[in-house]
Amino acid sequence: MDGPIANMEARYQNSPAETATMDTQQLREHFLVPQLIQQGKLTLTYSHYDRMIVGGVMPTSPIQLPSPDQLKADFFLERRELGIINVGGDGRVVADGTTFNLRKLDCCYLGKGTKDVSFESLNASDPAKFYLLSAPAHQNYPTQLMVREDASPSDMGSIQTANQRTIYKYIHADGLKSCQLVMGLTILKEGSVWNTMPTHTHDRRMEAYFYFDVPDQHTVFHFMGQPQETRHLLISNYDAVLSPPWSIHSGCGTSNYSFIWGMAGENYVYTDMDAVAIKDLR
Repeated sequence: MDGPIANMEARYQNSPAETATMDTQQLREHFLVPQLIQQGKLTLTYSHYDRMIVGGVMPTSPIQLPSPDQLKADFFLERRELGIINVGGDGRVVADGTTFNLRKLDCCYLGKGTKDVSFESLNASDPAKFYLLSAPAHQNYPTQLMVREDASPSDMGSIQTANQRTIYKYIHADGLKSCQLVMGLTILKEGSVWNTMPTHTHDRRMEAYFYFDVPDQHTVFHFMGQPQETRHLLISNYDAVLSPPWSIHSGCGTSNYSFIWGMAGENYVYTDMDAVAIKDLR
């Protein structure tokens, strides 16, 4: 198997007042996690917002999930849970000897206490691309697979507001059970470019966005910051954004695109959000 990484990058918390003074480069250094998906590699970034870890792995040969030094754990999921969504070719996740086959947009949840985890592609010329999201866990929930067809796909939005989209919900109170992870994805339809507008915050949990299927030569403007003090980040394919509990999180692309959303924190309810009217944004 490809060698494991020994460390992962750490991102520390920033206050709203501090963030309001940041220039473009500082915003990117603190909140943007670029190019999570890299051929033959596993990447991990540790956020001090709710101690969430975001990562990506694109195996051309089997890759083992390591236990980075910062966790001070015998294995990665000793005190954690993990959500995995495949955004590439067919692949498999092997967890403590059990194999889960994931097509594009399938999701696998691994519970606390899972010791040995590896990632594989079924075809190295069309490799799997696994997005990883992990949070601390206080008890074990069953390791399970959910295929995209079973993820309660629902169509929302309209052409008039440029946000026709399909939402898939995987890990949540009425889906795959977890301690605190909530995870799903949104696919914008052709001709639609806006996500999460009108926008919202949820002070009880942080969120991470992972953008994929962003066409070459196109970009997404990801909006963040307090509702009356907004900022933006320019996003490329396979970039992720760490969104603090006090921040809005919405975007508009130069083409349609898809993104995975994932949350961790005090409240496990998917619908927990504090809406912000468009007229109140600044």
